[in-house]
Amino acid sequence: MKISVIGCGYLGAVHAATLASMGHTVVGVDVDPGKVEQLARGAAPFHEPGLDELLQDGLATGRLSFATTAAAAKGAQVHFLCVGTPQHKTSDAADLTYLVSAAEALLPHLAAGAVVVGKSTVPVGTVDMLRGLLAARPDVLLGWNPEFLRQGTAVKDSLVPDRLVYGVEGGRTAAFNLRTGAPLGVTAALDAVYEPLLAAGIPRLVCNFATAELIKSAANAYLATKVSFINAMAELCDASGADVAELSEAMGMDPRIGGRYLHAGLGFGGGCLPKDIRSFRSQASALGVAAVDDWMRLVDTVNLGQRGRAVSLAAELCGGNLAGRSLTVLGASFKPDTDDIRDSPALDVADRLAASGAHVTVTDPKAVNHAWRRYPRLRFEASTERALEGAELVLLLTEWDEYRRLSPAIAGGLVRRRVVLDARNVLDAAAWQAEGWLVRGLGTGRTEDQALERALPRA
Repeated sequence: MKISVIGCGYLGAVHAATLASMGHTVVGVDVDPGKVEQLARGAAPFHEPGLDELLQDGLATGRLSFATTAAAAKGAQVHFLCVGTPQHKTSDAADLTYLVSAAEALLPHLAAGAVVVGKSTVPVGTVDMLRGLLAARPDVLLGWNPEFLRQGTAVKDSLVPDRLVYGVEGGRTAAFNLRTGAPLGVTAALDAVYEPLLAAGIPRLVCNFATAELIKSAANAYLATKVSFINAMAELCDASGADVAELSEAMGMDPRIGGRYLHAGLGFGGGCLPKDIRSFRSQASALGVAAVDDWMRLVDTVNLGQRGRAVSLAAELCGGNLAGRSLTVLGASFKPDTDDIRDSPALDVADRLAASGAHVTVTDPKAVNHAWRRYPRLRFEASTERALEGAELVLLLTEWDEYRRLSPAIAGGLVRRRVVLDARNVLDAAAWQAEGWLVRGLGTGRTEDQALERALPRA
């Protein structure tokens, strides 16, 4: 099939490259000339494991190309809308400006019988709005196919997804021929797009538009709830002397609960989860569902509160005063295996530490070049070893594998004092303690006063 992908940011670039790898002829369209030029060279404008190789393969076969105008989408049978839907600047609601612009730009180039499919995460009711934009083209079909990509594993998530969801007019009962069971309209088109995945046994769910619009936001709301819940338990553990790692392990053994996303730490960030749960709140409020609005507000509050807790613990580990202390922050990206710094908990904490008078050096395997312009109060260092030199407190704020594997003996020879705040609870505390480190986590119990006194930097 010939397919267009409108919007070549994180979602669109991955989707376009994945579809080309399935054998389709794909054109990716984006209004940013620099981004298009970079993608056309086979280089992703962001760090995502495996994506460069996928891009280069698609370009080499001639099945993948990129352009800056929607006219390049002419003749495509299926058009995917993959533009961003960020949080609105003046409210918690999603900003659909880019989505509307993309649909309007695409409209003159749609062939009769073409299928327009949204993949962006949107509030419920968005399809109704787009239906109005496409009203002049009754010969064009509209569908919704939400994405479920995770940064750092997006290529795998695209090639081997957990499920495929189709939102179609009339829902499941209207998606198939009642006599033969054969798929119709949008369902048939998407089955053709994803034929290799369906043949491999990937489950497919066909539903109405409202359900398809809500699925991604509901899934993210549930994951955010699990993260915030275990972080609230971490605060309770610190207050009581319990250990949240042991608590979550025991909880996770219950098959009704499961252990995934029950890992206490600094909380979530990034360009998706925070804005999605705020948009979810906004939708619930508009629909008069106060319980969801209140619930998501609490989830967001608990999550953001972890950042303040980390700053308070850092001050405690520095004798109650951060002014003039030399601190090293391990991690700048919002999660490992990405260079994305949007709503990064690590950088938020680092900036708060600097605002309290500390001298903060931040290091990260991939995100330093993105971060240094936006955070002038912070010092950035690409080398972990150089970043650690002279540190009075080390804070592990993004759980990159290289920080998990960091040698406590080597690190101990570089710092001024062997004190580490493991805000992601990923270090082997016993191994670090054996090398003379004081290790503090979030929810791992209160620090022994004697150990803290020995480890505190001298004024």
